[in-house]
Amino acid sequence: MIDNKITIKGDAVVDIQRGAIEHRATWTGLTYVKGCEAGLTKEMEQIIRQAVSETGKTQGAGIKAKCPEPENVSCFADTFLSPTLLKTFEATFKTKNSDRVDLEFHHCPLLKAWQELGLDDGTCEKLCDMAMDGDRGIAKAMGYNFHLGDTIAKGCKTCEVSFIKGEK
Repeated sequence: MIDNKITIKGDAVVDIQRGAIEHRATWTGLTYVKGCEAGLTKEMEQIIRQAVSETGKTQGAGIKAKCPEPENVSCFADTFLSPTLLKTFEATFKTKNSDRVDLEFHHCPLLKAWQELGLDDGTCEKLCDMAMDGDRGIAKAMGYNFHLGDTIAKGCKTCEVSFIKGEK
């Protein structure tokens, strides 16, 4: 069973950001569901993955351009993960150094939107993995490896996300 609790409440900026992320997730979720209902399940997954991956690569290029030391994963984290974004996902650093960043996310606004649409756990898990293609694209643009461990959408307590300096 998916447990996607919110503990950070009443922060106006975080609430606005969560609302925007939930709105984006609603679009994606309904696009996928309507495509599946039309018999295009495989095609919808492929299209969404391609679009989200390209979005991540575009976002990653922008982050790389702003990052003073793009080869330093800690510097990347400081550039990419604002304090508001960390609060939005209730994320904490487990490791943060020049070679890698390991994060735990305790809440996911995307998942909240999919749950509010009444999507079953399996569909939420599928949409979560598709959404992670954005982070995979960011990592690729930065020249990093990406690892996704546990996810809340799989029924785990947290989402485990790692960005790791790539081998040259």
